[in-house]
Amino acid sequence: MADLEVYKNLSPEKVERCMSVMQSGTQMIKLKRGTKGLVRLFYLDEHRTRLRWRPSRKSERAKILIDSIYKVTEGRQSEIFHRQAEGGFDPSCCFTIYHGNHMESLDLVTSNPEEARTWITGLKYLMAGISDEDSLAKRQRTHNQWVKQTFEEADKNGDGLLNIEEIHQLMHKLNVNLPRRKVRQMFQEADTDENQGTLTFEEFCVFYRMMSLRRDLYLLLLSHSDKKDHLTVEELAQFLKVEQKMNNVTTDYCLDIIKKFEVSEENKAKNVLGIEGFTNFMRSPACDVFNPLHHEVYQDMDQPLCNYYIASSHNTYLTGDQLLSQSKVDMYARVLQEGCRCVEVDCWDGPDGEPVVHHGYTLTSKILFRDVVETINKHAFVKNEFPVILSIENHCSIQQQRKIAQYLKGIFQDRLDLSSVDTGEGKQLPSPQSLKGKILVKGKKLPYHLGDDAEEGEVSDEDSADEIEDDCKFKLQCNNGTTEHQVESFIRKKLESLLKESQIRDKEDPDSFTVRALLKATHEGLNAHLKQNPDVKESGKKSHGRSLITNFGKHKQKTSKSRSKSYSTDDEEDAQQNPGQLYRLGRRRKTMKLCRELSDLVVYTNSVAAQDIVDDGTTGNVLSFSETRAHQVVQQKSEQFMIYNQKQLTRIYPSAYRIDSSNFNPLPYWNAGCQLVALNYQSEGRMMQLNRAKFKTNGNCGYVLKPQQMCKGTFNPFSGDPLPANPKKQLILKVISGQQLPKPPDSMFGDRGEIIDPFVEVEIIGLPVDCCKDQTRVVDDNGFNPVWEETLTFTVHMPEIALVRFLVWDHDPIGRDFVGQRTVTFSSLVPGYRHVYLEGLTEASIFVHITINEIYGKWSPLILNPSYTILHFLGATKNRQLQGLKGLFNKNPRHTSSESSSHYVRKRSIGDRILRRTASAPAKGRKKSKMGFQEVVEIKDSVLEATREQDGILRRTTRSLQARPVSMPVDKTLLGALSLSASETTKDPDGKDNSLVQI
Repeated sequence: MADLEVYKNLSPEKVERCMSVMQSGTQMIKLKRGTKGLVRLFYLDEHRTRLRWRPSRKSERAKILIDSIYKVTEGRQSEIFHRQAEGGFDPSCCFTIYHGNHMESLDLVTSNPEEARTWITGLKYLMAGISDEDSLAKRQRTHNQWVKQTFEEADKNGDGLLNIEEIHQLMHKLNVNLPRRKVRQMFQEADTDENQGTLTFEEFCVFYRMMSLRRDLYLLLLSHSDKKDHLTVEELAQFLKVEQKMNNVTTDYCLDIIKKFEVSEENKAKNVLGIEGFTNFMRSPACDVFNPLHHEVYQDMDQPLCNYYIASSHNTYLTGDQLLSQSKVDMYARVLQEGCRCVEVDCWDGPDGEPVVHHGYTLTSKILFRDVVETINKHAFVKNEFPVILSIENHCSIQQQRKIAQYLKGIFQDRLDLSSVDTGEGKQLPSPQSLKGKILVKGKKLPYHLGDDAEEGEVSDEDSADEIEDDCKFKLQCNNGTTEHQVESFIRKKLESLLKESQIRDKEDPDSFTVRALLKATHEGLNAHLKQNPDVKESGKKSHGRSLITNFGKHKQKTSKSRSKSYSTDDEEDAQQNPGQLYRLGRRRKTMKLCRELSDLVVYTNSVAAQDIVDDGTTGNVLSFSETRAHQVVQQKSEQFMIYNQKQLTRIYPSAYRIDSSNFNPLPYWNAGCQLVALNYQSEGRMMQLNRAKFKTNGNCGYVLKPQQMCKGTFNPFSGDPLPANPKKQLILKVISGQQLPKPPDSMFGDRGEIIDPFVEVEIIGLPVDCCKDQTRVVDDNGFNPVWEETLTFTVHMPEIALVRFLVWDHDPIGRDFVGQRTVTFSSLVPGYRHVYLEGLTEASIFVHITINEIYGKWSPLILNPSYTILHFLGATKNRQLQGLKGLFNKNPRHTSSESSSHYVRKRSIGDRILRRTASAPAKGRKKSKMGFQEVVEIKDSVLEATREQDGILRRTTRSLQARPVSMPVDKTLLGALSLSASETTKDPDGKDNSLVQI
């Protein structure tokens, strides 16, 4: 961050003064919504990694990681400060810390300006140091912090020492299942000072290294060092070339590795790499599963915009759900710095002639349009200079539209000037390279027939993309003794309760409840609440006026009769009598007025309705679809859709029924070449993890080049062999071991729970023919260093768009618990021995060996992926005859929902998750589970047996997971076991396959 640069050069004296004050602690007032404020002692921990406070009911959770702080602002700038009365607090004593994924604010008031200045300076200094780290330094810092934190949490009495009982408790917490005799032996070897029977932190570090010594890496070192306990420079170079498939390996590079990672000074002097140095190197970013070269932009950035996937955000301003959450300008700063390049701004008329941004017809808060534009201008090009697309949803009057245009031109200035942009040959869109540093306004444009002298005109309003559906709009009548605040309070509690309920599910089932069910429950609950509330009831026969929400939760009626409704005089009079209503009159307007000033700012990104498309060879149109309608087009006319996306841009946004801000599966739309697949960035989960993985490659610049086959020509993405002339990729993945796998985050007993029984699942996500998954056996009672030594094989037809997802599960007698995941683009995988660090977990990783081969010739999908069933031939490869470009986006196709797909759709029931362990040999060569193309809404079922699917397919879970004995740390007996090859594999299987039965 540019504003942090100055803090990197603070004098050592000033830094130490700030750190000393912060670590000693300062009494401050902590402001909270709806309260007067709480006096708390805030302090920086001794490692300078956490901000803590006391007293607090949260106890250990009362902390903020310095890593999680997004920014620190001075003065009364936050929303909570704005709600305080003027003059209540001296602005020079106020500051706000924004942190976490949802930009939570911690609003603090000191007793004097000097204290506030000290804290602001100290926090920004710490943030500046973190922002300047390279990946290796960050890995080392987080590891050291984790070891120190682990020691402190194990030190129950706080004396700075660990006794043997505290060590045993720590072993259980770390999922280590070792004999107590072995633990005591290592404890005694590490306990070298005069104070026998306890370990200092330095001694604990020795103990931890002994405990962490890995058999798999030790055997790997021995196999490449002629059975010595170290690698010479020549042996290290050979290992890097042969096993790690590295090019241009020089002696200097090998010496640099020894210098960086070897811990023994004696080994450094001899220029050799011992086991600890080798372990450090193998666990470093240099041996991560993700190609380090892909941290920088490496793709061709000179092709037209339509040839790229573009990272896109939906309703960017929201911090939570679509009905009640807060709108914050800081969300724009956050998503832009995460790599998002298309942000959305919903503009509505505001008071005093100032346009505001919020989600219309809801109770979300409002922010000023001017503040949004200023934030975007400040943060758009901090991380990279590739263009930002501003998706304007315009609901404003002509007067406030002119204000919008004025702010855009005044704040963005030259960034809006596209006159010098080179568009290359013919009628094609400019490239990201030619648009560096530019901001594109996506919005409506006045039709050409009006002429340049027309100051305003009518434009289509049919594609008002993100206007909330009728079912979800509030019709609030704040009378009969009920205030809008009471209504909002009840709805908020009900919504929060339902959302919490929805989270009690398999982490990999993003749609295990329906939003319509949530709407219905809210509607019924509110009505019941109003009937029971004496403050709301009226006397006499006036009960008909008590309905606060008349449409909330009703299923959408799509009959021609309801569609043809128009405005009535009664409706207009009702609106005039109740100006405070959030009320919608009749159907959405077909047209709207647009001013010339705003129209002229739209150049290459003209928002068009489907029926307005004319195949005249022009470019610069952006077509917006909801996920439901886009799904229909993808299912029926995928090849024509792909051709359309070779010239124009398409934006896909979530259904308006996703009031919880959940996300849809972006893969089907990426597979059809759609560039702008807009997701709710504030909602963490599987879909955002896929999106992050997709755009992390190519330097996380927000632009990823589509496969050449999608840019020219066409193919059927549903075909069993979509690209028969192209070679396929074979991924051979040996899952060797795991390291420091924690207990599941939702574990009922937390750290006191049982030691986990982990297994690894690997999933390929891409074209339907490529979608499949396979898994290892279960290792009993060992999350610290489980060993699987199991090989999984996959074949991928289009690796350019495929994602590889690594998941770790804890086996449970009645199911499985999610431990962690990491998703990587197939094209970013690196061959050789690699560590797969689980996202969001400091130390947890999987150790794998990756081999990628090319397969030539025409192969049957049944041979490449044995689980590819006849259902895919019957359903997924049908080609429909398509007529006319307008027909491509017909509003009323035969299928009306994403649930009614013509091809095989795989849905998982709870029965599918029941994993039974047997005593048989490990199952090798099992068939992979074939996944469907669209991940559909699933309501959790309590039935634990085979479940009949909606499309008539019965899925039976018959495959079992086999147990494997726990692995042990390496010790001196290893040298006597060299006859065991590091690549030794287990016996052939006798496990059973999953079967799909057509009913």
